[in-house]
Amino acid sequence: MVPRPESLSGLQFYKALFMAGNSDGEIRNPTEVHMSQMVLPCHANHRGQLSTGQLLKWIDTAACLSAERHAGCPCVTASMDDIYFEHTISVGQVVNLKTKVNRAFNSSMEVGIQVNSEDLCSGKEWKVCEAFATFVAQVQDKGKVKLHPLTPVTEEEKLEHSIAAERRRMRLVHTDIIKDLLVNCTLQDERSREGNMNGEVLAQTTRVESVELVLPPHANHQGNTFGGQIMAWMVNVATIAASRLCHTHPTLKVIEMFHFRGPSQVGDRLILKAIVNNTFKDSMEVGVCAEAFCHEMNVPRRHINSAFMTFMVLDEKNHPCVLPRIKPDEGDGQRRYREALARRKIRLDRKYVTSCKQSEVPLSVPWDPSNQIYLSYNNVSALKMLVSRADWVLASEINTVHLYTLEEDGYLSFRVEMRVSIDAREAFELLSDLSRRNQWDSTYQECQLLQQVNADDAIYHVISTMRSSQKRLQDFIILASRRQPCDVGDPYVVAFRSVTLPAYPPCKEYTRGETLCAGFCVWPEKENMTKISYYNQFTPGIVEYITTNIAGLSSDFYISFQSCERFLFENTRGKTSV
Repeated sequence: MVPRPESLSGLQFYKALFMAGNSDGEIRNPTEVHMSQMVLPCHANHRGQLSTGQLLKWIDTAACLSAERHAGCPCVTASMDDIYFEHTISVGQVVNLKTKVNRAFNSSMEVGIQVNSEDLCSGKEWKVCEAFATFVAQVQDKGKVKLHPLTPVTEEEKLEHSIAAERRRMRLVHTDIIKDLLVNCTLQDERSREGNMNGEVLAQTTRVESVELVLPPHANHQGNTFGGQIMAWMVNVATIAASRLCHTHPTLKVIEMFHFRGPSQVGDRLILKAIVNNTFKDSMEVGVCAEAFCHEMNVPRRHINSAFMTFMVLDEKNHPCVLPRIKPDEGDGQRRYREALARRKIRLDRKYVTSCKQSEVPLSVPWDPSNQIYLSYNNVSALKMLVSRADWVLASEINTVHLYTLEEDGYLSFRVEMRVSIDAREAFELLSDLSRRNQWDSTYQECQLLQQVNADDAIYHVISTMRSSQKRLQDFIILASRRQPCDVGDPYVVAFRSVTLPAYPPCKEYTRGETLCAGFCVWPEKENMTKISYYNQFTPGIVEYITTNIAGLSSDFYISFQSCERFLFENTRGKTSV
């Protein structure tokens, strides 16, 4: 047992505890929490499967423990990202949860959560779900606490630390995406084309309202209601609403982000409301909200949380059943009906773009306003994943330009690195403007800006000097995504990937090429030095160009990046000469 001396507190104590507990000296994340729970009949639903509400309680508890290990003080749940449930868990099986803090921001932190189920008799394990929760460090009567930064150690931790900034960016704009989609896009209801209108269910008949009294067992050490308990109550009323539509027991497949808008305390009454917003052939969306009020008269209700849950009805062979259509109420019912269409489109876009392995996503994903934030996220995250790899091999070195290679999963990637004596921000601004790249890169013949999506994302049409097997020049439709440093030590990032635009289809004059993952990372260093690294996970169209450089049969890399260095010097404010 490790004693806890007065000089050690919070995170320092846990570091000492974990290092002492690992006889082989293995470094373990001090915020990492492992929790194992046996599924008992009291945790199960009518099918003998673990109820989702109980699982959410365990998830919230384990994640909170990780957050408090880092903060060294009480923490509250701020939000829970979308959760996709891949498997159910039966009575007698074990739930294994692993949580750890991925990144600390100012007063909030992201906690990564992995949930597996284990059959003790067969020894088999299954992935149930993964999730990301945001917690805020908060001391009663003192408000929010400023967190110290988290220092990642392993390759996996560095990757999650880097991508956590992208996930935070998506959370902050999620509501705006829904609004923009409702205003700017025509949403097609796939069921409106069905001729048979019989069997429609009035949305009003699925409405559920329930009240819960917050007692001490439902609250944490500060007297605030556990986030997991509120989520469990919300799942309960949502399940009842879904059952009223299908007159059987539905299965919860997806929970869209929980966002806590305020706390509730012991003694509060929680009003929970749920209704089926829309049905989509074999799935339905249920909207649910939680409001709190105290026993005092004339005190208005407080909006605590809202969420949207997707249910399916499965037959004996675990196949989804066709659901009846919903007839929404006038006014708010019509609004919820349309918003459900928008959320479904965004959910499908997000799952398609961000949830697959990089190698499983088509190179050129169709771009439209509803998926732009997720394509941007995937663009930057894919580059950060490439940057985080530690097994790069130095292939050649000419003066100050270094060429590295990485072989993995059938892909060959390269990295070109140099250091220049210019301001990092100025280098970032120049390199992120693709329309000027032909001024230093001989493989770019022409680059035209097609669409300035926002301040950080732009789409370009690139005509390359490289030729295809058909002897035609190659062209590309490229999404360029920029990111400024989120924290000290982060690089400036410019990521590139191929997309498709209906207005710019392939033409006979060129062979349409595709870029899987490419871009720049610009690191400020001491003494006015800047490290610039260019990454490319290349595709067959440029194999010959790349391999001749790697084999030393060509010095095109050196010439291009020497030209890049000259371009940067000539275009910075100082006009420094080489």
